[in-house]
Amino acid sequence: MLFPTWTFVAFFLVVFAAGWALVRRRRAWQGFMLAASYLFYAFWGSEFALLLAGYTVVNYLLGMAMMTARRRRGLLLALAVAVDLLPLAFYKYYGFFAFSLSELFGGEGVRGVLPLLDLVVPVGISFTTFRGVSYVVDAHRGNVQEQPTLLEFSLFMSFFPYLAAGPIVRNSEVLPQFRARVERRRIDASRALYLITLGLVKKVVIGDFLARNLVDGVFAAPGQYASLDVVIGIHAYAAQIYCDFSGYTDMAIGVALLLGVSLPRNFDRPYTAESLREFWRRWHMTLSRWLRDYLYIPLGGSRGSTLATYRNVILTMLIAGIWHGAGWTFAVWGLLHGAGQAVEHALIQRRKRRGLPPVIPSRIGLVVRRIVTLEFVCLAWIFFRADSLSTAGAVIARTFTAWGSAPSVSWLVVLAVVVGIGFQYLPDRLTQWVEKTISLRAPLLQGAVFGAVLFVIVGLLGAEGMTRFIYIGF
Repeated sequence: MLFPTWTFVAFFLVVFAAGWALVRRRRAWQGFMLAASYLFYAFWGSEFALLLAGYTVVNYLLGMAMMTARRRRGLLLALAVAVDLLPLAFYKYYGFFAFSLSELFGGEGVRGVLPLLDLVVPVGISFTTFRGVSYVVDAHRGNVQEQPTLLEFSLFMSFFPYLAAGPIVRNSEVLPQFRARVERRRIDASRALYLITLGLVKKVVIGDFLARNLVDGVFAAPGQYASLDVVIGIHAYAAQIYCDFSGYTDMAIGVALLLGVSLPRNFDRPYTAESLREFWRRWHMTLSRWLRDYLYIPLGGSRGSTLATYRNVILTMLIAGIWHGAGWTFAVWGLLHGAGQAVEHALIQRRKRRGLPPVIPSRIGLVVRRIVTLEFVCLAWIFFRADSLSTAGAVIARTFTAWGSAPSVSWLVVLAVVVGIGFQYLPDRLTQWVEKTISLRAPLLQGAVFGAVLFVIVGLLGAEGMTRFIYIGF
């Protein structure tokens, strides 16, 4: 069930009305939201809901055991993490390894050991795994302040606004909200409607438009496009994936806010970053924090030698790449970001060793930094989007070999790319002014405008063919 569909609109209207009717009875509210979340997930497949229930029960029991046990807590943690990772490894990576082994050995003697299975990856399994791992690790570290009930924990694992594609929440961010009583007047409905509308515009008006009109074609058959078309297509994908994913999280945050739950921010104008390290502080922020707290720091972080720090950075980003998908292209994407951050770290350390202060760039230097960072990110996006290394190579090669061909890209596509990337350069005070201006309007007017926007985007523009959210596949 996708957000920008009439099916979801009907589903949410029922959930919204019933949820607020039960808001003063928190146990009943939790039970209803849990049932609604499982119904939402069952639209993707009832077997997925059973897997989610299994994740929930195992993590709850092992987390409870760690909070009460005095011995062998490390063994319990290892068991919990292994149980969390096994379904992910089977559904998401089994086919990749089986196929790779079959190709390596020519199918001789391998198919019998690792048969090629036609597996359907459960929607949002990676995000479910992240929630489970973060909870059991926090329980082991003593960071779970109050042991949740099974009902509360089940809702934490399945709350439908973030279930399929994030943001990646932690127990400390939402469990207290599930327990607290909420007053209707304290809900910022204006901001919620603003975020939902913004997300719809990003996803349908910009993201899907770019996918249909340039991106899909360039990455399917780059040889049929002029070099300028391919260059614009690469930047169009950068705009598409940002609008698609940040659009989803905008809608998720807005939907949750209407239900009385505040979710963490997930994007902060990432294409304005001056370095790769800053890019990752702005892009998919909840993932970046998860990688830092549950992977990079446990690996040793920057506490060891310089080479160990570089190793930890590169390994963290490699794992981040593999998390996104089972394929060599995702591994290359992660390695590029890891190596790039290691180089940045080395340059900073070199200045420190020489006793030089950090570089304070001029205005021109700031522009250069942002352009270099954006172009590096776009280069890495090629591997992220391509279905194979050979396709990625063909796309890169085409940017050099067909400058004599006449471009065919339309001005509307170029405008959509400029808006998708350039929108992030608008100052925060402008977007805050827009939100404030909307909030000052009469509630009836706000609802009418939101309804009109919803009808145009979902009913008219969505009829052209709405693509699935990119990160739902992860």
